[in-house]
Amino acid sequence: MYSPFVEFAVSQGVPLGTVTLILMLPIVVMIIAFFRQVVGIKAFGIYTPALIIFAFLAIKAESGSFWGGIRYGTAIFGTVIAVGTITRILLRQFRLLYLPRVAIVISIVSLSTLLMLIFGGMTQRTGLASVSIFPILIMITLVEKFVAVQIDKGKKTAIYLSIETLFISMIGYSIASWSLLIVYLQEYPWLVFVAIFINVLLGKWTGLRLSEFIRFKKIIKNV
Repeated sequence: MYSPFVEFAVSQGVPLGTVTLILMLPIVVMIIAFFRQVVGIKAFGIYTPALIIFAFLAIKAESGSFWGGIRYGTAIFGTVIAVGTITRILLRQFRLLYLPRVAIVISIVSLSTLLMLIFGGMTQRTGLASVSIFPILIMITLVEKFVAVQIDKGKKTAIYLSIETLFISMIGYSIASWSLLIVYLQEYPWLVFVAIFINVLLGKWTGLRLSEFIRFKKIIKNV
């Protein structure tokens, strides 16, 4: 049973899946904001984890299983980060300008991803071999962000932020795949306003983050 608003959107030719994903976006970004403000996990901002979550959802739709989205999405994510790091290290000696260097890194990453898909087909992993260009492009766009952070803050910080981004993306993907939440959004689309209200509360957050409680555990205990 869909809400009148959802039924109206579908009757006007908007695919139900598109309506659901758009309604899911405020929930997804609210989750990312919660992890940033309350838990203290930074990741690559809010835009990048949101894109990766939707890439995971696209892979899930193509592979036909929840774990397919996790398994193949993580494989592509790991390949992008690993190849991007290695390629950047190899290009250091050429002393190239930033944009041409990033272009080369993206080119190498894209070719490596293609080889991984071919390998998936050779090993009868049809879920990996059939991944469409949409989630792959999303993952590859992560390279530029990763390289920029490596230049500004160092390789260690970039890898750490990548792990945090993957962690938040997997949590967000799990919640966005929750069938009960999908049903509720289709029946009560006004729930997105609850997510906006929660973001207002998060914007007023002035307390310590959970990570800071762990970091300053001894100081807080002494106080």
